[in-house]
Amino acid sequence: MTQTLIQLDGSLGEGGGQILRTALSLSMVTGQAFRIEKIRAGREKPGLLRQHLTAVNAAAEICGATVEGAAISSRELTFSPGPVKAGQYTFTVGSAGSTTLVLQTVLPALMIAKEPSSLTLEGGTHNPHAPPLDFLEKAFVPLVNRMGPTIHLNLERAGFYPAGGGRFFANIEPEPKLTPLHLPARGALKRQLAKAVVAALPGDIAKRELAQIEKRLGWTGEQLQIRQLPQEWGPGNILTLEIESENVTEVFTSFGMKGVSAEAVAEQAFGEARRYLACDAPVGPHLADQLLLPIALAGGGSFVTYDLTEHARTNIQVIQRFLLVRFEVIERKPEVCEVKISA
Repeated sequence: MTQTLIQLDGSLGEGGGQILRTALSLSMVTGQAFRIEKIRAGREKPGLLRQHLTAVNAAAEICGATVEGAAISSRELTFSPGPVKAGQYTFTVGSAGSTTLVLQTVLPALMIAKEPSSLTLEGGTHNPHAPPLDFLEKAFVPLVNRMGPTIHLNLERAGFYPAGGGRFFANIEPEPKLTPLHLPARGALKRQLAKAVVAALPGDIAKRELAQIEKRLGWTGEQLQIRQLPQEWGPGNILTLEIESENVTEVFTSFGMKGVSAEAVAEQAFGEARRYLACDAPVGPHLADQLLLPIALAGGGSFVTYDLTEHARTNIQVIQRFLLVRFEVIERKPEVCEVKISA
């Protein structure tokens, strides 16, 4: 009997690559085949870029899928999965394309598999258009681990845009039955840290970024750290602000770019952190988006957030095409809402 394809429109909502990645993740988990048209129609360069193609090929390798349309610039794709096979895998983007997005594509299936897996991912680890590895390591993975799996990330070499060349490892001890996650409040503030990282760039850039954070947030001493990476890893610059509370750690980042002052880089990260500190929601906009899928796989959970993005709302629509789950968005006060997920 011919399997019914789930039909997806890649121009839905914000029309980005998350539609494809979520579909790949849930196709692997559920065994449901899908066809997507108008891939990344909302982007300046629509269709599959290298990082998206790597995600498709990685998903196909892990579950033995049959794929049509897996080519650079392709705007249509059909993906018919087989059974997920845990194991040792290496995936190379071959550019500064995001390795973290490739990991997030295959992680849902591997973290509920029957056996452990170990992954090596090569390419961009710190890309301004994707969650940097620091965000996954400090904010996202600890919450997923709380749901049952044990995931360890280990950075061997940073890969900045546009050169790439990074490498990190992911070890996954799965838990087939996830525990629901509830994040109604942050809890007590425990630690705040600003880390300025530079590679093949003057250390003065990092000093100026941290001086701006000290001026704006009042963080001092051990709260301000500079890390100088090996010359051959660069050029690259990222400023990371970590806000650790009792129940959650949030991470806000900004990237140094040609023609953008160190002070402007700091202001971008400061603006996001200030917004977070000014409200009492535990989960920021980017983390909210990332938590939707694992909580849906657990069959229930909730979190309080603010500024639920179009990206997240689009993600909800795609998840509901594969899983019989209900999302409820309840406004708690202006711009702060609770997202409840139930089977």
